[in-house]
Amino acid sequence: MREPLRRKPPRVGDRPATRNTLLAFVLVTAALLLVAPLAVIFAQAFSKGIGGFTAAIAHPDTRHAIYLTVITALIAVPVNTAFGVAAAWAITKFDFPGKRLLIVVIEIPFSISPIVAGVAYLFVYGLQGVFGPLLDSAGIKVLFALPGIVLASMFVTAPFVARELIPLMQAQGRDLEEAATSLGASGWRTFISVTLPNIRWALLYGVVLCNARVMGEFGAVSIVSGNIRGQTNTLPLHIELLYHDYQTAGAFAAASILTILAVFTIIAKVLLERRGAGRSGRPALASPSIVPVEATK
Repeated sequence: MREPLRRKPPRVGDRPATRNTLLAFVLVTAALLLVAPLAVIFAQAFSKGIGGFTAAIAHPDTRHAIYLTVITALIAVPVNTAFGVAAAWAITKFDFPGKRLLIVVIEIPFSISPIVAGVAYLFVYGLQGVFGPLLDSAGIKVLFALPGIVLASMFVTAPFVARELIPLMQAQGRDLEEAATSLGASGWRTFISVTLPNIRWALLYGVVLCNARVMGEFGAVSIVSGNIRGQTNTLPLHIELLYHDYQTAGAFAAASILTILAVFTIIAKVLLERRGAGRSGRPALASPSIVPVEATK
């Protein structure tokens, strides 16, 4: 006799009532916590019409805050990108004493409050700090100027690129690089032709996240910048200043710039994830342009 078929136990969400309840909870929570604040930002930004919005964005202090934010990103993001790639290459391609310690050091900015990091920079580069008197005697101003803002932004965003690359490069192993090296390729040629094509989507993803965090950083920058109107205020600091001055429309107009940046960041993140996922099942091979040294002689 044939044994009766056993019914599989029901999974969470199999029942329509459970599934609809979960979907309703997620949609209502997202609407209240995410969509509603974004809608309020744009509604308040245009509360005085397009002319009021344009006037708020065109104000010299707002334009300088946008300029300072962009300059900070243009300096901090490339430096952190180079640091992240170098750190990931060193950790995944070489064995050396202190490798685990290096990984821990890279993770430090994620475990320290940005405000604490800003205070630490005060004790290092301030007039009463370790290097403050020496820098002051040389006429170099770090704090309450662009260098301090860039340093604080770099500290906060240092792990982003490295954290995206290290797991991927560990999973890929060293076989392709060793094969390219055995064919006579130099280290730089191996990186450009073999390693970089395999990590480009994770690298771009890390750069996008790093750029978004640099432009939206508040805590560490607020400590080292001095909050000088029209001089050292980045866009997040300028938004707070306008809000405390009861310039609500101007504050929300400036906030809309960061909101638009966040939206484009999310779009770029989704596109990069899709492109990366589409290629995850097709590992890149060593570049055919790499040939043995003997063959080129």
